[in-house]
Amino acid sequence: MNPRAVVSKLFDSVPYGLALSAAFAVASVLLIALAASPLSAVSSMAQGAFGTMNATAETLVKATPILFVAIGICIAFRGGVINIGGEGQMIAGALAGVTVALALAESPSGVVIPLSLLAGFAMGALYGGLAGFLKAYFNVNEILTTIMLNQVAVQLMNFLLNGALLDPTEVGTNAIPKTARIAQTAQLPRLSITLPEFTADIFGTAELFSRTRLHWGLMIAIALAVLTYILLWRTTVGYRIRAVGYNERAARYAGIDIKRHVVLSMLLAGGFAGLGGVVQVLGLQYRLQTDGSPAGFTGSAGFNGIVAALFGGLNPIGAIPASFFFGGLLVGAQKMQRDLGVPASLITAINGLIVMFVVSAQYFARRRARRRAVVKPDAPEPARPLAVTSTESGT
Repeated sequence: MNPRAVVSKLFDSVPYGLALSAAFAVASVLLIALAASPLSAVSSMAQGAFGTMNATAETLVKATPILFVAIGICIAFRGGVINIGGEGQMIAGALAGVTVALALAESPSGVVIPLSLLAGFAMGALYGGLAGFLKAYFNVNEILTTIMLNQVAVQLMNFLLNGALLDPTEVGTNAIPKTARIAQTAQLPRLSITLPEFTADIFGTAELFSRTRLHWGLMIAIALAVLTYILLWRTTVGYRIRAVGYNERAARYAGIDIKRHVVLSMLLAGGFAGLGGVVQVLGLQYRLQTDGSPAGFTGSAGFNGIVAALFGGLNPIGAIPASFFFGGLLVGAQKMQRDLGVPASLITAINGLIVMFVVSAQYFARRRARRRAVVKPDAPEPARPLAVTSTESGT
């Protein structure tokens, strides 16, 4: 890569570092107000999130659904659609996936797991696509529809888990609404990494994460993040989605079907969130249960996925470390609460601060990009940016 381009990329990342620093500076003020040392809080959180193998595994477990949602958010936001419906789409996907898993309880793993994952993706896609359809063809604000659809999904889950999907052994008792436990053949296997012999002594074990809750859903999410990056930046479909989000009028002039790609963006975004929901059931909980609120099942991954996508620069590859970071915040907050008596809910405030500062950083990054795009007076006239070949326009 051109050294000048490398330097430019480094400068592009500076605003995000400053945004994170600013968020933690404000968080430090809140910690001091709670009579807690900011340095002790950071140390406690880091130890709780990554201090042991089990802590690291729990961080990765927490990061997995966040990453699924973040991948979909990257697609939606790149397509110019604001998707706030990750919570509802996760629930819709989980309902479909667990229904398939329970119906195919006698089937082998090679059949029930792929079909459950596919059902979760399809239902999440339909749920997200509904908001995209209303946006594209009726100009209904997608922020309002996705937020309202979240509540519809919650109430549908509560209804089904108290009725058709209620665990048969719980009928007639005053129990927590939940489905029956899925068969072992429908459960995603645990993830363990076999180490070379010469490194076994360093880590104290021959297999990393062998006795933890970490499951193969993490590897599925990482693989899909890479594939989504290829889709967005290496395919014609991805180019058109990004063109619609960058400049709708220019995309229309170039012959791109705006409505189709708005719906497609939301279909994919909802599908990935739905996949995150069903993976939570197949890989971690082994049943769908709720306390009546969306966070009772999702753990607020639908909203944390938005934060992770923004912090990752709306890039699926960048969303991977961003999801790990926010997973670490959530897990580390529990140890911070135990050690210092600071409410773990403070992390919610920190997430909000990070969103605020990251959005501000993106504003300055866009201004810098526009300044770089200004043509110097002595520079040759560039090619028309909107020119699209017959292959690109699909004609």
